[in-house]
Amino acid sequence: MAEHTVKAFDSEIGQLRGLIAEMGGLAEVAVRDAIEALTRHDEEMAHKVIENDRKIDLLEAEIDKLAIRVIALRAPMADDLRDIIAALKISGVIERIGDYSKSIAKRVGHIERQGKFEPLTLIPAMAEIAQGMVRDALNAYGARDAELALEVVRRDEKLDNFYDSIFRNLVSHMIENPATISSAAHLLFVARSLERIGDHATNVAEMIYFAATGLYFSDREVQGGDGDFA
Repeated sequence: MAEHTVKAFDSEIGQLRGLIAEMGGLAEVAVRDAIEALTRHDEEMAHKVIENDRKIDLLEAEIDKLAIRVIALRAPMADDLRDIIAALKISGVIERIGDYSKSIAKRVGHIERQGKFEPLTLIPAMAEIAQGMVRDALNAYGARDAELALEVVRRDEKLDNFYDSIFRNLVSHMIENPATISSAAHLLFVARSLERIGDHATNVAEMIYFAATGLYFSDREVQGGDGDFA
């Protein structure tokens, strides 16, 4: 980023980006810990995920205040304005990722232990894709990396396909094992939350791409230029 005439402006932009990085790091940890709590049936860890969501909410409020103050005092234009608006939007999306992680954590006590409930073994692989998307979206933000942001968007279809596969598996399991319907229903919500986390990581990536290039994704870019996802 080019140096501004007003040094305080550079400091404020740097502070804004630092807060986004901190907030995103907390959200990434929340996704990881919620899934670990679920697979280990660790209700204490799940409770910590729920408690720590408050930190994410407080950071979102701090980012909102700082971004609005910078816009009011500095009247940013062009790249600077795109950066600040992107930060405002991204903080809201990260907050939603934290909320979905909290939702997963709240279901830990309602799902049977892994040894008794085989469909639970399908979730970690889906979670790994979602976590990777969140991590790479945040890395793309830190580096203003439009290409990495594009890769995150391309991965969303893989996550959607994984969700469809888990959905079919769980419905079949409920039909064959009526006694597990309650646990299976909660696990469906977990899978849906992971799918939505992937959607939000994609939204972050789209904002980063715009902030870095001033352009929106074209279908051809997302599809790798040949009509098929890379």
